[in-house]
Amino acid sequence: MQTTRPNKRKPQSYSGLEDLGRVRLSQHFFMRDFLYSEIGNFHGIQNIPDDPNLAIMAGEKLCEELLDPLTETFGPIAVRSAYRSPSLNHYGATQAKPQRCSRNEVNYAHHIWDIRDGKGRMGACASIVIPWFADQFDQGRDWRDLAWWIHDHLPYHAMYFFPKLAAFNLTWRENPDRTIGSYIAPKGTLLGAGKTPAEDDKARAARYADFPAYRGISYPAGRA
Repeated sequence: MQTTRPNKRKPQSYSGLEDLGRVRLSQHFFMRDFLYSEIGNFHGIQNIPDDPNLAIMAGEKLCEELLDPLTETFGPIAVRSAYRSPSLNHYGATQAKPQRCSRNEVNYAHHIWDIRDGKGRMGACASIVIPWFADQFDQGRDWRDLAWWIHDHLPYHAMYFFPKLAAFNLTWRENPDRTIGSYIAPKGTLLGAGKTPAEDDKARAARYADFPAYRGISYPAGRA
């Protein structure tokens, strides 16, 4: 989408936060969709970007290149966790029990959208559930079917899968590493950075041969 917009400062009022939430990141998503946090809500910690402009730019890429294609293939997706402010993430990594967050440096250009990673790369992550696939997974389907579909169709940086609802972290980043890991058996690394998949193109495609057509859902025409 990448429309020209004035620079935004960190909101200092709820009205300013409302304005930030109205920023449209893509055809299907607004900034507000990514600001909710159970940790922040329960412990009363704000989840507001220090650098809204960088957060918006990274969020646009995440939505336009990864989340919109998923929505237009599988239908609506559920965002479980996405943007975290540095202070909120630090609390989640050091004080919240049980701990749900990795340390801040690991989350730069990941859940912390408004700080670049150690290599200077911009990035953004969302933990999502695809309801269509969650139903399939509940009936015994292999999480790797979805992982390989995403690998073969979308310019992701990293994926990491979780046992509940086949939720997964999906990250967009500049100059992506393209890694896949999982806490679901077979646990560990499925694909390392710069590595060739263990399954060839034909074997991967056979896994998801019954998936819906790529971007096959016809939504009403939106913005150009």
